[in-house]
Amino acid sequence: MKLQISFDLTDLDRALEIAAQIHEYADILEIGTLLIYAHGTTAVERFREAFPDKVLLTDTKIVDRGKESIALFANAQTDWVTVMAGTNKNVIHAACTAAHERNKKVVLDMIDSKEIGQSALEAKNLGADALLVHQPYDVEEPLEFLDKWEMIRGNTDLPIFISTRIGRDNIEDILNVKPDGIILGRTITEAEDPREEAKFFYNKCKGIEPEPEPEASEEEVESAEVLEEEE
Repeated sequence: MKLQISFDLTDLDRALEIAAQIHEYADILEIGTLLIYAHGTTAVERFREAFPDKVLLTDTKIVDRGKESIALFANAQTDWVTVMAGTNKNVIHAACTAAHERNKKVVLDMIDSKEIGQSALEAKNLGADALLVHQPYDVEEPLEFLDKWEMIRGNTDLPIFISTRIGRDNIEDILNVKPDGIILGRTITEAEDPREEAKFFYNKCKGIEPEPEPEASEEEVESAEVLEEEE
């Protein structure tokens, strides 16, 4: 299972600073929509310069002018772009074709799909390389999408990524449905220690058990007992 970390903030320097701390614990670095709004293709170029060997996804949310949009971000050296499932099928197909001509890949974002099962069924034929089950960050119930999970999973063999408000309190529920990847944003970027938080979720995705706490030495145990007696 892959871990994708999203940088959905407007401060590009801060995003790069956090990315430098956590990149070894991310399979994919996402240049979020807010960074694109604030800095355009420069955001992608700066990330590529800083992380020449890392997989980059740009959350372009394409709904129109797919060919031109793909060309812009492909030239900035992204690896993946996002296209919205609710847009016209011709737009989706044209964007996917343009991406593949440039050796880039497309994630179909299901957030605006009116018929999510049908969108999943048609995605591969339209050229999508993966699906994103995307729930808005501000919804009250972050696991609401699970009610529709089988409708999506049962209609496609494409990789499926999940993006919702994922935290330590619900990560096991997410892992239980066995997505191909999860996407974390503020959980990492607003953490007190982004590196440790990224490491925790990366290990969860990879099934790596946390290292056991080292046992206290005999001297440390005796010292602790003495302190307790003195208290």
